[in-house]
Amino acid sequence: MNILLVDDSRLARTELRHLLQGFPDVTVVGEARHAAEARTRLQELQPDLLLLDIHMPGETGFELLASLETAPHVIFTTAYNEYALRAFEVNALDYLLKPIETSRLAAALDKARAKLRSTTGEVAAPVPAA
Repeated sequence: MNILLVDDSRLARTELRHLLQGFPDVTVVGEARHAAEARTRLQELQPDLLLLDIHMPGETGFELLASLETAPHVIFTTAYNEYALRAFEVNALDYLLKPIETSRLAAALDKARAKLRSTTGEVAAPVPAA
């Protein structure tokens, strides 16, 4: 499963990348610091899954999703619990509060795997890490 991390915090991206190393079928194919960079990376990399922060400079994660014609599956990663309902209204697979617990991340990735299998019949093979 190929994942794009989108978060304005370098520390948050580093911590998430570290947690994801524990999942052998997961490859972080790229990172973005804000919505504009994420748009470019999405077109270049075409990931299976987007791990997306909500509060970023410029546009929010919600605004990024609204601007895309097509988007990969999304798991929101944020420090703010008040956006959970809105996240599910835009069809997010899950909503993870920072600091992210490994068990919650594992459950969210299980949802992503199941969704990918149901929509494509398979989960993409990981590509070499970026």
